[in-house]
Amino acid sequence: MWKFEIFTDSSCDLPQEMIEQYNLQVMQLEVNMDNQPPVLNRDIDIKSFYAQLRNGVNAKTSAVTPGFFEEHMKKCVLDGKDILYIGFSSGLSTTYNNGVMIMKELREEFPERKLLDIDTLCASVGQGLLVYYAALLRESGADIEEVRDKIEAIKNHIHHQITVDDLFFLKRGGRISAATAIAGSVLKIKPIIHVDKEGRLQNIGNVRGRKAAIKELFAKLKSNENLQQLNYVFISHSDCLEDVNILAAMIKSEYADVEVVISDIGPVIGAHTGPGAIAMCYLGKTVKGE
Repeated sequence: MWKFEIFTDSSCDLPQEMIEQYNLQVMQLEVNMDNQPPVLNRDIDIKSFYAQLRNGVNAKTSAVTPGFFEEHMKKCVLDGKDILYIGFSSGLSTTYNNGVMIMKELREEFPERKLLDIDTLCASVGQGLLVYYAALLRESGADIEEVRDKIEAIKNHIHHQITVDDLFFLKRGGRISAATAIAGSVLKIKPIIHVDKEGRLQNIGNVRGRKAAIKELFAKLKSNENLQQLNYVFISHSDCLEDVNILAAMIKSEYADVEVVISDIGPVIGAHTGPGAIAMCYLGKTVKGE
């Protein structure tokens, strides 16, 4: 039996079967659809969610509440377990800070327990990749401090390359102007975005057309991968599996032994990217953003 639990949050976008296989404790962010009462991320049907976005429904997200963290973390501590929390980038959400606040309170109440936290400075399956690596380390017998230190050592080398299909979701989030969204849509411009070393989204280029965007993602991987150290690539998508399969086939044709993990972009991230987004994450040689 494991001596510590791995906590994360629902922005990690890991497949449900992986969450269950490694007994991961996933704290739930919330989503509001057109000002309806908030719904936990896990309770939203992903196909229906993207269908609603395509039909003009507006989605907003909220961080994991301190109360949700306290309920689940305190139960774990009372069961005699230590906690490693691997959280959503503090550059994109207050979720991580809410978790850290509760852990600080629990440290004071239960000084005998080890309660450690990591700000991944990652999102979606970039965060998920680190959680997966932590789970494998725990499976191998690593203790909580060793797992924490290994995650900290590589987190700034987790590269995220992202493209979106509908520029108006970036416009809605204030990342581009209305004029840019209109012009880009007419010209079929597809942005290439990454997560920088502060854990924030940053546009690093534009290409023309969806096929070119997929090729550019693959080119970014080839130019900077460190797959000998971590031999897996995570890809998440917002209801565009056919395009993701094209990217996955490119990767497997070049790197036959690499594990490619494909999952949905959940409602928390998908509310901001819109349908048709693809995020590819992997360990790179360089610090992300440099």
